Amino acid sequence: MSEHAAKAASDSLPAEARWELDPQGRPLLVLRGDWRGRGELPAPPSPPPADQPWGVDGLALGHFDSQLPAALFDLAMQSGRPLDLSQLPSGLRGMLQLAFDNPGSRTPEPQRRRRPRWLTQVGLDWLGRYHRTHTTLTFIGEVLQATYKTMRGSTAMRGEDLATQLHATGPASLPIVALVSFLVGLIIAYMGAAQLQRLGAQSFMADLVTIGVVREIAALMTGIILAGRVGAAFAAQLGSMEANEEIDALRAMGLNPVEHLVLPRVLAMVLMAPLLTTFAALVGMLAGCLVAVGIFHVELLDYLYRSSKALTLAHAGIGLLKGTVYALLVALAGCRQGMNAGRSAQAVGDATTKAVVQAIIWIVIAASALTIAFQRLGV
Repeated sequence: MSEHAAKAASDSLPAEARWELDPQGRPLLVLRGDWRGRGELPAPPSPPPADQPWGVDGLALGHFDSQLPAALFDLAMQSGRPLDLSQLPSGLRGMLQLAFDNPGSRTPEPQRRRRPRWLTQVGLDWLGRYHRTHTTLTFIGEVLQATYKTMRGSTAMRGEDLATQLHATGPASLPIVALVSFLVGLIIAYMGAAQLQRLGAQSFMADLVTIGVVREIAALMTGIILAGRVGAAFAAQLGSMEANEEIDALRAMGLNPVEHLVLPRVLAMVLMAPLLTTFAALVGMLAGCLVAVGIFHVELLDYLYRSSKALTLAHAGIGLLKGTVYALLVALAGCRQGMNAGRSAQAVGDATTKAVVQAIIWIVIAASALTIAFQRLGV
C-alpha cells in the first residue's frame, strides 16, 4: 500500500490514543486515525526510569492540526520527560523539534530530586544580594573612571548639564532645607534648655545648639532632605530614560551614559553639599538663638559670645565633610537605581523608592562610621 493510500486509510479511522508497553518494557503512546480538531491525550502511566524518554508511535496517524503537537509538547513539559520522536511523521516531528529547540523551552531533562523550598529560597536570596552588590560596585567603578577622565580634561560631560543640575540641587533645595533646619533647631534648643534649666545653666544652650547643629544635625538633615528630594528625582529621571530606551540610544551612538547623565548629577551634589550644609547650620543656630533669647531669657550678647567660642574650625570642618559624604552617597544611590531600573512604570516607581531607602541607609551607616572614627581620633 502506498503512503498516500495508508494516509487515506488512517483518516477513515477515528482518533485513538492509548498507552502500551514496547518490547523494552517502557510506556509507549500509540496514536491512530484522524486527529484534526482533537488534542486530548490520556494520562500517562507510571514514568519510566530516569534515563528513558516517553515513546510515541505515530506510524498509523492520519491528518492532524496544531492541537496534537501542542498536546504532545504539554505532555513532555508537565511530566518532565523527553519524547522519542523517531516514530512520528516527518511534519509532526519537525514541529516538535522546533518547539524543543527553542531556548525558552528546551527538551525537559529527567526529573531530579528537588531541594527543599527554604534552601532554594536562601540560595536565591544570597545570589540576589551578590548580584546587587556586584551591580553597585560596577556602577561606582564607572563613576570613578568618568571622574578621572574629567580631571584629565577628556570627558564628554557638557557644561550645560552640570549648570542645570547645580540649580536643581542647590538653589531649588533651599526652601525645604531652611524649613526643616529651622524646625529641628527649635526642637534641639527647646529640649536642651528644658534640661539645662533644672541646673540653672540656660546660658550653655549656645554650646549645645552650636556644636550639635554644626557638627552633626545640619549635615544629617541636609543628607536626608536631599535623599527625599534630589535622590528620588535622579532615580525617576534616569529610570524614565531607561524605560524609554533613551540610555540605549546614547550607547548606540557611541556615547557614555555615565559621563552624560550620571557625572553631572554627582558633581552637582558634591559641589552644592558644603553650601547647603552651611546654610542649614546657620538656620538651625538662628532657631536656637530665638528659643534661648525669646523663651528662656538668655542674654543675646552672651548667647552670641558662647556660640562664637563653641564654633571651632574642627567642628565646622567635620560638619562640612559629613554633609559632602552624605550628598555623594545620595547621588550614587539615586543614579545607581535609575540606571538599573526596568522598562515599565512600575519599575521606575520601584527604583525611586529603592533610591530613597538605600540613600538613607547609606547615610546612617556613614554617620555611625564617621562619628566613631572622629571620636577615636579625638577630633
